[in-house]
Amino acid sequence: MPHLLTAATVATLSGAAPYGLLENASVAIDGDRIVWVGHDVPDVYTGWPRSDLGGRVVTPGLVDCHTHLVHGGDRSREFEMRLNGASYEEVARAGGGIVSTMAATRNADHATLVETALPRLDTLLAEGACVVEIKSGYGLDIETELRMLRAARALQDMRPVRIATSFLGAHAVPPEFKENADQYVDEICIPALRAAHAEGLVDAVDGFCERIAFSPSQIARVFDAAVELGLPLKLHAEQLSHLGGAALAAKYGALSADHVEYVTSADAAAMAEAGTVAVLLPGAFYTVHETQMPPIAAFRDAGTAMALATDCNPGSSPMTSLLLAMNMGCTLFRLTPEEALRGVTQNAARALGLRDQGQIVPGQRADLCVWNIAHPAELAYRIGFNPLHKRIFGGQI
Repeated sequence: MPHLLTAATVATLSGAAPYGLLENASVAIDGDRIVWVGHDVPDVYTGWPRSDLGGRVVTPGLVDCHTHLVHGGDRSREFEMRLNGASYEEVARAGGGIVSTMAATRNADHATLVETALPRLDTLLAEGACVVEIKSGYGLDIETELRMLRAARALQDMRPVRIATSFLGAHAVPPEFKENADQYVDEICIPALRAAHAEGLVDAVDGFCERIAFSPSQIARVFDAAVELGLPLKLHAEQLSHLGGAALAAKYGALSADHVEYVTSADAAAMAEAGTVAVLLPGAFYTVHETQMPPIAAFRDAGTAMALATDCNPGSSPMTSLLLAMNMGCTLFRLTPEEALRGVTQNAARALGLRDQGQIVPGQRADLCVWNIAHPAELAYRIGFNPLHKRIFGGQI
């Protein structure tokens, strides 16, 4: 039914005012769309059922634009290894890292993957997430990559959430192709991508461009196959070193380049020109004890849009809190609270190619969060506290 939210402090994220803030405002919802936002309710909406929010803050629904939510097993032992001095790269080269999760994921059936992912998804939803991106990339064979994507799609049927899937076959080189990454790309990764696309399981194509994973030329082959299929692109780029991934992402007009600790000013400018969002992942930065910060000033100077995400994964970011990601983005990377909020709404939606999410303006999806706070800065300020009052998904409370 049509519905009117009244007496709200609305962070529209639109217009020139900080947060696009409208105090003592109302929001009209019809079906799954926002149809009006403002102060003086037009006559056409005055008879609608209404909810008086008592001054509570309303924001767009949160968007987690980078997760590895579906996987088998855990990597708590590697957590201990890193605390004892091993680097992320050393753990990976010792047979841990992504490859260890690969074995657990290959051994997990569809039901197990769904069952173990649900608690992680529910935790995100409880903090206001309305859109969650989920990647494959822990199967590294055709059968398991498809199983992961099917599990991700199944979650959308079980919860009120929008799931965006990313094919990440170019995540790591499995042991059976240890000496021939090119052969893996040609015989497993690209055929798995084509099979997943044919089954309607892929919304975007991702890759990991790093010395412990794939070179820019190998990623380019995967990207060429994705372009042929008409799929948008994303890329894990410049997390551990500067290998040229961000420039490659910009060259292909990718939706986003993620991690980006080692991005240069030239990369930031190229990303801005291409419309490629910089997705910052402070959970991974924190967990692996990284010291190279993303070049926030360069992104600001270039006008590169910055998003924030949990990077929820069993190894480098076992985190299921977008609110914590916001706080980390501010405390570790020196984002402003407004940049952090835009990072998990407006810019996160851009990083997924979603044009109907991220702002509270007419025509956008009615995915909203109502918070028990007085000002939106509180969302990034508090640690370990969830002030969510209501989550509205597609107009449904």
